[in-house]
Amino acid sequence: MAHIGVVGAGRVGAVLSAALRAAGHEVVAAAGDSPASLHRIETLLPGVRVAKPTDVARACDLLLLTVPDDMLGNVVTTLVGAGAIREGQVVVHTSGRHGLAVLEPATAIGARTVAMHPAMTFTGTDLDLDRLSGTVFGMTAGDGESELAEGLVTDLGGIPLWVPEGKRTLYHAGLAHGANHLVTLVSQAMELLAASGAEDPAATLRPLLSAALDNALASGDAALTGPIVRGDVRTVQAHLDDILENAPTTIPSYVAMAKATADRAVLGGRLLPIRAARLVRMLDEALVRAGERTATNLSRTRSDSR
Repeated sequence: MAHIGVVGAGRVGAVLSAALRAAGHEVVAAAGDSPASLHRIETLLPGVRVAKPTDVARACDLLLLTVPDDMLGNVVTTLVGAGAIREGQVVVHTSGRHGLAVLEPATAIGARTVAMHPAMTFTGTDLDLDRLSGTVFGMTAGDGESELAEGLVTDLGGIPLWVPEGKRTLYHAGLAHGANHLVTLVSQAMELLAASGAEDPAATLRPLLSAALDNALASGDAALTGPIVRGDVRTVQAHLDDILENAPTTIPSYVAMAKATADRAVLGGRLLPIRAARLVRMLDEALVRAGERTATNLSRTRSDSR
């Protein structure tokens, strides 16, 4: 059983700490300043002492750092400089982008270091606890620490995926491109459906998107369907005209994804290059039209404000 301290009781930190606590570890202290973090500590880690990061680090033998990526290096340097991290202590961060290099100040004084990133989106509530079962964790560990790292993932009900130090950013980019950009894509699709008169855009999309996701995960590009793959130029032009009229801010993402889809369809032999070239020209023209409309609207707004 480890005595765990968590610095950064955000959506990830509070949930992972609660899951490790349920697995038999003791969470001795947590650091979090915002009202949201304090609420998570209160609800997910009842009875756990709230303390400053340096006090949290000194109180535990396993320090869980769940701060934003861009803050992580500074937090590690500050804690080491304050003497709050010690030789033999386990220091674990949950950043997807970073590996062990960001923990070098801790490694240099003899701490045991692990990078442990859950490939999951979090709400910061107890709903996330059940989602951890079967979640893949992108793991990078110091020499001799793989058994320790795998033990933590096992306690969380997860599955370890060993990621080389030099591939951490690429690993994280794949996850962010797939998950974060999916949210943007789906939100834009719901806006278009709402503009078309759909009373419940989410209910309209759910079965289609669920099937498309399952097919894509199983078959990759072979799962592509729709007007781009078929080379239906007139249909795509009609899409662009109506999107430009009703949701012009969606044009750049529609064009970018349509071009990428056309490229992959050509490489897969499902779309003739000559038809793809025609589609690309049309998509580029729509992007120019959208830019011109945006510039015109901005000019009108400035005139009206004078």
